[in-house]
Amino acid sequence: MDIFDALELLGGLCLFLFGMELMGQALERRAGGQLKGILSKLTTGRLTGFLTGCGVTAIIQSSSATTVMVVGFVNSGVMTLRQGIHVIMGANVGTTITSWLLALAGIDSDVFWLQLLKPASFTPVLALIGIVFYLFLKQPKKRDSGLILLGFATLMSGMGTMSAAVSGLAQVPAFQSLFLLFQNPILGLLMGALLTALIQSSSASVGILQALSMTGQVPYGAAIPIIMGQNIGTCITALLSAIGAGKNAKRAAFVHLTFNLMGSGLLLTVFVLAKALLPLEGLGAPATGFGIAVVHTVFNLLCVSILLPMAGLLERLSRFVIRDEAAEETAELDERLLTVPPLALQQCRSVAEEMAVCAVQSLRSALGDFPEGTLACQESIRAGEVRCDRYEDILGDYLVKLSAQKLSAQDSEEAAKLLKSVGDFERISDHAVNILEAAEALQEKGLSLSPEARREYTVLSQAIDEVLTLTLQAFTLDDRSAAAQVEPLEEVIDLLKEQLSTRHVLRMQQGKCSIQVGFVWSDLLTDLERSSDHCSNIAGYVLEPDQSGLRLHETLYAVKHTDPAFASSFRRYAEKYALE
Repeated sequence: MDIFDALELLGGLCLFLFGMELMGQALERRAGGQLKGILSKLTTGRLTGFLTGCGVTAIIQSSSATTVMVVGFVNSGVMTLRQGIHVIMGANVGTTITSWLLALAGIDSDVFWLQLLKPASFTPVLALIGIVFYLFLKQPKKRDSGLILLGFATLMSGMGTMSAAVSGLAQVPAFQSLFLLFQNPILGLLMGALLTALIQSSSASVGILQALSMTGQVPYGAAIPIIMGQNIGTCITALLSAIGAGKNAKRAAFVHLTFNLMGSGLLLTVFVLAKALLPLEGLGAPATGFGIAVVHTVFNLLCVSILLPMAGLLERLSRFVIRDEAAEETAELDERLLTVPPLALQQCRSVAEEMAVCAVQSLRSALGDFPEGTLACQESIRAGEVRCDRYEDILGDYLVKLSAQKLSAQDSEEAAKLLKSVGDFERISDHAVNILEAAEALQEKGLSLSPEARREYTVLSQAIDEVLTLTLQAFTLDDRSAAAQVEPLEEVIDLLKEQLSTRHVLRMQQGKCSIQVGFVWSDLLTDLERSSDHCSNIAGYVLEPDQSGLRLHETLYAVKHTDPAFASSFRRYAEKYALE
């Protein structure tokens, strides 16, 4: 093997790793919507969690990516630690699918149908389809499908280049001696762990081992400990992702490490004892790509079958090692999820829905508490406003970071709508505090509303309560029919506000109400009317068609002037909330 072979090997390795990364990222984006549904249906059942981890990893071709997602979900409270353990175990089995795909390169037969299974036969076709999808189709999902095919073609080309480059090593005595050295189980284990930790992918390190096996100089006695070590080395990604995370996220990473250490240690011990007690002559035979795929799969299945029943013990061990020193706050939005934008966006929507409920509850409390407020209600309203401010901060920062990722047009639109909606919900909570302060102003000055003003306020507050109900339903359920009812009701509220202002001026002129009460009343009406305006904005975002460019005013104009149901809804609400 000369310098040119070494350069060819280096180039093949780079193509292989790049192709794997490209394919993995495209798979994550393409499968994002499906992953959202799969992960949202997780239960505490062992088998369900295991199969979920296995399936997700088989889809995105990376146990490291799945484990990092699990750490993020556990850190954000979406998944319990026990659920995370089951998914991590499933990920270890799901990752073996890559070694089976790479093993196709070892097919050696003159049978036509078997030759078609060789990567050299079908990879050019996949590359052609992929480049057509990527260059000539504009839909993001189809372009991602093209990148998946191109990534797979690239990694298989890299695999072929590596195999060709190392073929000359079969005649190099030093190379033969190296793998004889790795038949020492401890050295083989360390070698596999270090290589995998360096490239942060057990699938890639198994692929490299399969490429080296093409030389015929990698005995099973060396390949088996290396494969065991690869399972340990892949833990580095989860451990790095847990830095700075909460206690449960660190426990999930600890369980991942412990699970692989225990599995590798136990089976390595069995392997050493078997070598010492039994005449295992087959260990000296040269490993093949298919043989390595079989060893990789059997090893991971054995680890899971032994340790899956011990998930509870692993959880207790992690809690013993990583103790709860003090109460810690759950991170609603975890930056680890940014690597899978559809999942991160789903988390944003979940948190935004919590914010919506909080803002609506605060305003309803203020409406019901006006003008005679209780201390408990006052504290609840102010706490709700503080909570909504925090929601706005974390959602705003997170959505800005998410927007910097490669998003589909639909996801980008959804992120923009969420960002605008949370601003409106935050203003609704501000108006709740303003209404509370209006009530406090009346109490401090010993003032009160006239009986007529109280009756009028009751009518307006009922209309506000209904518009809040419709807005919350529209936002949390993406209910367009509820959203369509918000605008006609908001128009009625605008008219009510004008009527109530005019009536109060007349009462002041007749001496039935003081100017001081008039100021408070005017501020109160303004807060209520603006709250309904924010409801109108939120409903407008729900009604906007996809890829509309967030043309809110055009959407609301269309609702008022082109929707045939608008006029009838307006009349119905006008009659329902008519003043005496």
